[in-house]
Amino acid sequence: MMTRKLFGTDGIRGTANIEPMTAETALKVAMATAVQFHRGDHRHLAVIGKDTRLSGYMLEPALTAGLIAMGMDVVLVGPMPTPAVAMLTRSLRADLGIMISASHNPFQDNGIKLFGPDGYKLSDEVEAEIEGRLADPLGSSLVKPAALGRASRLEDASGRYIEFVKNTFPRGLRLDGLKIVVDCAHGAAYKVAPKVLWELGAEVVSVGVKPDGININRQCGATAPQMLQSEVVANGADLGIALDGDADRLILVDEKGRQIDGDQVMGLVGRSWCESGKLKGNGVVATVMSNLGLERSLKGLGLELVRTPVGDRYVVEHMREHGFNVGGEQSGHIVLSDYGTTGDGLVAALQVLAVIQESGRRVSDVCRVFEPVPQLLKNVRFEGDAAPLEDGQVKAAIRDGEARLSGSGRLLIRKSGTEPVIRVMAEGDDETLVNAVVGDIVQRIQEAAIRQQEAAE
Repeated sequence: MMTRKLFGTDGIRGTANIEPMTAETALKVAMATAVQFHRGDHRHLAVIGKDTRLSGYMLEPALTAGLIAMGMDVVLVGPMPTPAVAMLTRSLRADLGIMISASHNPFQDNGIKLFGPDGYKLSDEVEAEIEGRLADPLGSSLVKPAALGRASRLEDASGRYIEFVKNTFPRGLRLDGLKIVVDCAHGAAYKVAPKVLWELGAEVVSVGVKPDGININRQCGATAPQMLQSEVVANGADLGIALDGDADRLILVDEKGRQIDGDQVMGLVGRSWCESGKLKGNGVVATVMSNLGLERSLKGLGLELVRTPVGDRYVVEHMREHGFNVGGEQSGHIVLSDYGTTGDGLVAALQVLAVIQESGRRVSDVCRVFEPVPQLLKNVRFEGDAAPLEDGQVKAAIRDGEARLSGSGRLLIRKSGTEPVIRVMAEGDDETLVNAVVGDIVQRIQEAAIRQQEAAE
């Protein structure tokens, strides 16, 4: 199989107006993808959504033009969550779905996420085939003038998604009596998230709902929940919900202002669904980043924690292949395949709210499912083409760390698929040891990166 250079762990991503996030590349990607998804003589259709980034105004028309040139009609849904684009792709019987978003990244980044007609993100193999098409001249696939596609706007897209999300909440249950602060990160859910909660009966305090093109994810949302934590306490709220820029992940905050991460959400939903007989696969699918405490908690219930590489796409692939219906990531991607094909922050939040309402207990009592094992994650950023993980001293430090943690914890080192960062994570029952192991490895990686950079100059 050919390797992918353009696609990372979650589609194509980069700084706006710099390759590969240029209008020219977006145009070519759209053309190649249209050829890839040509499936017969019918009028082909693509759904395009976006978040609130300024560069969306550049990429949306470029993608639209590329698809139209290949004879594909386009439905534009405007700023909508990633899971809404996946849902609408299925609902409209479209051949392709495209989300323009860099998720939790700052505004200057953007990305292109592709969904097949089934609403699932594309496999590595299909992405590699699309990349292969980019190397060939695409001019021969251009359609005749009369066969060009048309673009239209779906005016009721948000209403369709709101109804879809509400239908995942148990019938006969309402959110009356709950005061909820929702932080939409000035992103894709800034209109739909507060409406869903309000229509189900909650008293809603909305923050992060004034996008200006450059404030998405800025000191707000699921990757910066500190604002939400203080807002929950200041408003005397029962719960805080923080979404990220494209609303496919969430972090919750209890009434005391304490964070509830994706691991706790998976533990809670997994246990609840197990008790009600809804859980499939006798366990939960998570990534190598999930806390050892979650694994032990599920084991105590007779359930399994299956780990995949980082990336919600790999979680979904394993869930589909092995028949699981609860999965996700510690970072807040929660995939509930009974309802959707990708992570959905709002749907996951409603499942937690259902457990809270049915229990009649405080959020802090319901959502602390397990005590996390001490875990430390540090990101080491490096410049240029450095490859510090190839360094002998780094390899020795990693071997030493694994030996020190053996039997009482684990170590995970990985290079980010979306940015020049190496993530060093360790966890174990001895917090001092965990800190020491991570500190040693981080120092060696930083030293190796500097050495390699100096050698390159």
